[in-house]
Amino acid sequence: MNKFLIVANTDKDINLKLSQDIVAYINEKGAKAVVVSDMQQHYNGTTIKPEYLEDVEAVIVLGGDGTMLRAAHSIGTYQVPLLGVNLGTLGFLTEVEESNAYKAIDRLLADDYSIEKRMMIEGRTGDTSFSCLNDVVITRAGFSRIIGLNIYVNEQLLDTYEADGVIVATPTGSTGYNLSAGGPIISPKSKAVVVTPISPHSLTSKSVVFDSADRIRIEVVKKRRTQETEAIVSFDGADNVELSAGESVEVTCSEREIQLIKMYDVSFYSVLREKIGGA
Repeated sequence: MNKFLIVANTDKDINLKLSQDIVAYINEKGAKAVVVSDMQQHYNGTTIKPEYLEDVEAVIVLGGDGTMLRAAHSIGTYQVPLLGVNLGTLGFLTEVEESNAYKAIDRLLADDYSIEKRMMIEGRTGDTSFSCLNDVVITRAGFSRIIGLNIYVNEQLLDTYEADGVIVATPTGSTGYNLSAGGPIISPKSKAVVVTPISPHSLTSKSVVFDSADRIRIEVVKKRRTQETEAIVSFDGADNVELSAGESVEVTCSEREIQLIKMYDVSFYSVLREKIGGA
């Protein structure tokens, strides 16, 4: 590899110091790199102008898992692999720690790495559609105490949740909000989707894991006569859309995949033990 794009989180890379140092290092090695950040007009956290992605062989993301998610969205349909440098906390997606950033860059320049593909899901409501690496989340809006949600799988009613909301997560997203809500952890190489209720008002409402070929539709049920907007759906923690009673969100497996650059031959289970504790 010899042409890179660096996506920087300016809250974590103050004054873009690390970004500029990495650009200088790459240039010294005879390769090319440019930086985009949320302070620059050509990157607003949602899209990167196509001219910055042309001929790019890798995107180096400086930040945390949230920055990685935004970068995954921002590259659109460009099949460019991402390498995450962790400037945050847990960093399930950002494999490289800041102290090892330059060693990782040396390996990129020497083409010494592997690629791991991660599935994405497509969330649709009305004319709105987003590809998600982590999850689609529907939560209560306004002062609604709980919301009613009909869960359909391949147009067959599975269950009705009365809860604070519901999470539809990919294997990658299973270690995020899904895990906090009591959902299961799924190996990131799996082709599956997990649906987890958020604070369900029932002792029997549990997470369910589905095949990636299943179509999941979540319909909002009217709960309060005085409130028009019953719920809000977010796609990877952003792109919020209000939902009224009777409206639905459909989630299917996306045709897109995200390519993550892997530097270390460390299993997911070892990372899991390190990040969230264990023996």
